Amino acid sequence: MYSISKKILIEKQVAVEKDSFSNAEIGHSAAVNFKCCNCGHKNSVKITPYESGFPIFQLYNDEKVLAKKELLRNNIVSETAVNLLHFGELTVNNLPTLYFGTDCPSCHAKYICVFSYGEKQPGLTLLTISGVWKYNEI
Repeated sequence: MYSISKKILIEKQVAVEKDSFSNAEIGHSAAVNFKCCNCGHKNSVKITPYESGFPIFQLYNDEKVLAKKELLRNNIVSETAVNLLHFGELTVNNLPTLYFGTDCPSCHAKYICVFSYGEKQPGLTLLTISGVWKYNEI
């Protein structure tokens, strides 16, 4: 898992086996499983609440990595509801949103995973995977 600091170009979204986890399913961590679109290798990345990921704001701040319109156009995030803007201008499921980069260990293709984590309502904690996208540095 790493942060992304260079400009990137989103190529294509890859399917994840499971994109929503709640309460006990999250436990200590949740596994995101996806197949590499280059070589077919099955990749698994564990998301640990409050430890994994980097704020999504880092991607669109001053458009250093990605423009807001690219994040919205690729359905990576949505505009946050007005009453929840303290989570940031762009979120997944109106919850704190994070991302990380990862590489396929087999062919070294680069992927970005975006997810949100937080309490949706009292007693309901959600970890929602927006998706995993193959990307290239520009």
